[in-house]
Amino acid sequence: MSAQPRSAPARLTCGAARLRLPLLVALLIVLAGCATTDSSSFAAARGPASTAGGSPAALLRLGYFPNVTHATAVYGDASGVLAGALGSTRLRTQTFPAGPAAVEALFAGALDAAYLGPNPTINAFVQSRGEAVRIVGGATSGGASLVVRPGISDVAQLRGARIAAPQTGGTQDIALRQFLTGHGFAVDRGGRGDVTVLAQDNPVTLSAFAAGHIDGAWVPEPWASRLVLEAGGSVLVDEKDLWPGGRFVTTHLVVRTDYLRAHPQTVRALLEGSVEANRQLNADPATARPVVNSALERLTGRPLPAATLDRAFSSMVSTDDPVASSLASSAEHAVAAGLLGEVDLRGIYDLTLLREVLRGPVDDAGLGGSA
Repeated sequence: MSAQPRSAPARLTCGAARLRLPLLVALLIVLAGCATTDSSSFAAARGPASTAGGSPAALLRLGYFPNVTHATAVYGDASGVLAGALGSTRLRTQTFPAGPAAVEALFAGALDAAYLGPNPTINAFVQSRGEAVRIVGGATSGGASLVVRPGISDVAQLRGARIAAPQTGGTQDIALRQFLTGHGFAVDRGGRGDVTVLAQDNPVTLSAFAAGHIDGAWVPEPWASRLVLEAGGSVLVDEKDLWPGGRFVTTHLVVRTDYLRAHPQTVRALLEGSVEANRQLNADPATARPVVNSALERLTGRPLPAATLDRAFSSMVSTDDPVASSLASSAEHAVAAGLLGEVDLRGIYDLTLLREVLRGPVDDAGLGGSA
């Protein structure tokens, strides 16, 4: 990612992930769309999960978004792979338009697990003082771009532009703000400055872009492809070009900590299903992608044109690796944007069960273990 401004309040390193947390944590509570949560309400046992204790759950309630960047969940649910892996545990799924609503459902105990982006996950961890959730596996790397109107071909031409992102403090919003700051544009927490940053739902963004009301948008797939193919936009920035090796977390699997401790066998089974869904998505895209598209039609009311679907998938990778190193950087970028204060992210990962399923090491960037 572009270099963080030297005036950033702090740096988060993998070994000692401490950032400043003043009154701005109140903003995070608003962003997550729920009331302040008392950490004592989370009965989170310390230490990594183990299948030695606990018992299989009767039910697992899973949330995800009807987006191509959530293909692991969309395909896994529609194909029956996830339900099959869970065996006697019944799977109940629910879709959400964005991260804050899914975080609220996790906090309320209405969900046991969810596929989320990095910044809503960080917000959930912050609000609960490191108690409520753990990242247990990966799902997607890549699949986000800044798409702009014809006539903009250089970053300097963004001055005075109106650029949308799905939600303030969300994954694409933070990426956009970091990019703009790294190129010398000043943008305040409210999205005002040299560039105006707007929080809009993705369908609204598509309509606004087509009508010429905004100049661009930093959005996940399939919305980036729709802006290009349906509204005549062009990609100014493919976010993967900003990360080492082109790898950064877009979606990962998050589990409520108390559920993880009570039912590690069930979480392991969910991970087995997630890994198998990714394997099928990568090994046989000709079969898997139509399943995703049919599910998106059922969930959103319309399928994606074949060209849009293929373009969206070509910009991302379905992966079991949660790309933990990029989460630490995302937190740094949120601090630089003034949307996150000091927080210790150690313990946000518990990759014990994923390592068992994959039978090998998975990097947690020093953010695993007890919180």
